[in-house]
Amino acid sequence: MTAMRKLGRVGPEVFPIGLGCMGMSEFYGAHDDAQSIQLIHHAIDKGVNFIDTADIYGPHTNEELVGRALAGRRDKVVLATKFGIVRDPANSAARGANGRPEYVRASCDASLKRLGVDHIDLYYQHRVDPDTPIEDTVGAMAELVKAGKVRWIGLSEAGAATIERAHAVHPITALQTEYSLWTRDVDENGIMATCERLGIGFVPYSPLGRGFLTGAIRTPDDFDADDYRRTNPRFMGENFARNLKLVDAVRELAAAKGCSPAQLALAWVLARGDHLVPIPGTRRIANLEDNLGALNVVLTREDLSNIDAVFPVG
Repeated sequence: MTAMRKLGRVGPEVFPIGLGCMGMSEFYGAHDDAQSIQLIHHAIDKGVNFIDTADIYGPHTNEELVGRALAGRRDKVVLATKFGIVRDPANSAARGANGRPEYVRASCDASLKRLGVDHIDLYYQHRVDPDTPIEDTVGAMAELVKAGKVRWIGLSEAGAATIERAHAVHPITALQTEYSLWTRDVDENGIMATCERLGIGFVPYSPLGRGFLTGAIRTPDDFDADDYRRTNPRFMGENFARNLKLVDAVRELAAAKGCSPAQLALAWVLARGDHLVPIPGTRRIANLEDNLGALNVVLTREDLSNIDAVFPVG
């Protein structure tokens, strides 16, 4: 029986690996809703009870997809969604942030409707709005908790000082931020330490480096034509070649350990502390099964130091 992990001091107990649903609707090339719903059902059957989406994914279509997948299974999952990133209809790449209280309330009602549920378990502010005091945003989120529309609240990509200010208004259950072997800035900038001190759960997104740490991507041509990674600096030119060498080192370490590169990368995240719950995303059941295999990988101190030698902080 896999031991559950608690998100924050007062938050829910969840399976140690969650499921990120973003790529089922956008950003990573072609998608198939029927296949994605089948995958979500399979994940739930395997015990995965932490499902993550956001209103921006699609936009909106991912929440609708997740809502369809959870019909009849709502009580089996801790459902997380997010608000706060605003997209320009005329330019899909343009992004803004809105944390105004009236926007918080309207966004929550819209997400509840799309998801087809009467409450959201974990509601995140997706990006901090620099023009709205965090106290105002979190105050509005706290009102949603009082109204029974939301059970717990979280932040995404927030700095240490912002987390402190938010937590003083209402307990923050979880912080969602990118974290993996090749994205370790939270270890240096005080964010991880702040979460540990305040008893806030940490939810790493892209724990597999947007798929790169799996070792399956060998050339930029492996991406679909409309895959946004083609325009991400990490996947271009000299950076791609340099990062591929790091991935090859992970493959060697994984081979020595008798596991897949993805399992090694996820096991490393899980070993950072019991308050971490990564949410790798996938559209394929085989990948999901491989990811869940990370729970059987035990990393020794020597293993961790060998990994740190390849992927040092910074």
